[in-house]
Amino acid sequence: MLKFILRRTLLMIPQLILLSLIIFVLAKAMPGDAVTGAFMGNPDVTPERMEEIREKYGLNDPWYVQYGRWIGNAVTGDFGKSYTHKQPVTTVIAGRLENTILLNFFVLIVTYIIALPLGIIAGRWTDSWADKLIVTYNYVSFATPLFVFALLMLFCFSFILNWFPSGGSVDIKIEAGTWEYIVSRAKHLFLPVMSTALLATYSTIQYLRNDIIDQKVKDYVKTARAKGVPEGKVYTRHIFRNSLLPIAAFLGLEITGLIGGSIFVESIYSYPGLGRLFLDSILLRDYQVVTAIVMLSGIAIIVGTMLSDIILSIVDPRIRIE
Repeated sequence: MLKFILRRTLLMIPQLILLSLIIFVLAKAMPGDAVTGAFMGNPDVTPERMEEIREKYGLNDPWYVQYGRWIGNAVTGDFGKSYTHKQPVTTVIAGRLENTILLNFFVLIVTYIIALPLGIIAGRWTDSWADKLIVTYNYVSFATPLFVFALLMLFCFSFILNWFPSGGSVDIKIEAGTWEYIVSRAKHLFLPVMSTALLATYSTIQYLRNDIIDQKVKDYVKTARAKGVPEGKVYTRHIFRNSLLPIAAFLGLEITGLIGGSIFVESIYSYPGLGRLFLDSILLRDYQVVTAIVMLSGIAIIVGTMLSDIILSIVDPRIRIE
């Protein structure tokens, strides 16, 4: 296992270099630049002044010179300065990262709380009325666009019923660390979390249901039943354990969503996370922030892939990664 982790870690180095190169080149190929986005619509800044700023910050240098300077600083954790926020990129991202991790952590938890029992019920009692209801829910959740469902949830529970706030992450009038602060954060998280989790369950339910159906007819299950093993133990000790393997394999990749953010949900609910920051930075041509967020997401995906393999080998001792 240690050799595998070391080998995968070393393999990440060329992957990250290639990823950073692609991200940087694509960012440079986009129209405009950070100076244009920062001073767009400002009549006090002349084109000559904007050109002086570009020259001062090296934005007129050849792309490979800019890439070398950018990647050299990025290795040390310096992704440059945001021209829009007038702050270092790491400071801008750090202010949003906590919100995104908190949001997607609860999305992941709620998704599994809903999906695992429904998948088990649908797989064990196939073609029952419960299975048909769950399959119908699965089809609806798969076909419903996230932004449509989020807008519907916002309209019903915020504007009509007025049960939850329509945006933000916490009431700014409440002092941090108090019980009222925790309650306020929970209220602001409820709609974004439920909007995402209720639609994100379909893959887990479908994988689990299909795998339980496949496992029920395997020889080892027939053998267990022939030996007189109670039906409940057949499912808990044999079928469910093996059926959870595909779910465990995807867990590492789903963990990467903790820092990936959701552009649609964060924009609809005005939630100050990485997803909304990413969209705003694109509109403002703040490519220093854009490249840093995409790079961070790419690193998370690469690490998540490795975590999936490790988790899979831990869940099933029969699997050995050499």
